[in-house]
Amino acid sequence: MAVSGRSTLRNLFDDSPTPHFAHPPRTHHRDFYVATDGSYRRDRGGLGVVIETRDGERVARIAVPDRVPDNNVAEYRALHLGLDVLAARAPPAARVGILIDHDTLATNVNYAVLAASHPDWRPPREMTIPAGSEHHWRGIRARIAGFGELRAARIDSRDNPAHSLANSPEEYAHLRTRPERCVLPDPPSTATQSPQIPPPSRFERRAGD
Repeated sequence: MAVSGRSTLRNLFDDSPTPHFAHPPRTHHRDFYVATDGSYRRDRGGLGVVIETRDGERVARIAVPDRVPDNNVAEYRALHLGLDVLAARAPPAARVGILIDHDTLATNVNYAVLAASHPDWRPPREMTIPAGSEHHWRGIRARIAGFGELRAARIDSRDNPAHSLANSPEEYAHLRTRPERCVLPDPPSTATQSPQIPPPSRFERRAGD
């Protein structure tokens, strides 16, 4: 359910499953939210990125044409771009929520997060990276390690705000002329926070449930 006065991406993140993470609501609020999407067609493709702070301030909105061999590479490339842009604007300790409409990529991101806390850097299960995406996956993992905390939520492509940016980048050419912005979220106010009720995917249970 959407909550007024909050980031649109935060609302989407709160209402979406985070593969292989189950956690109470006090732990899943982020400082920044990043939605990415990549598109592929025979003659053209595109990358879309939307970044917001938790209180709804827009940090970046990006739509760029791109040429990639397939849709999988486009999705990895778009996330790599989004995390690079955020890393240039956010403090290293930032808590980040990612919104992706690609099942395997969302799972791999959360596997990488879990692997980073494992003594042997081992993910819960073996990760399969699409051919042609290896370079971008290395960049994504480096960015994951550079933030204070990160996890990915799986959303439907119809709800992804980056979808139209990636699929019709020529319609958003004006975004490429806008100056870069460095925006930080307002400090959280405990006095105005209402009690949080976790959606079904947020109840305290084992991560494998």
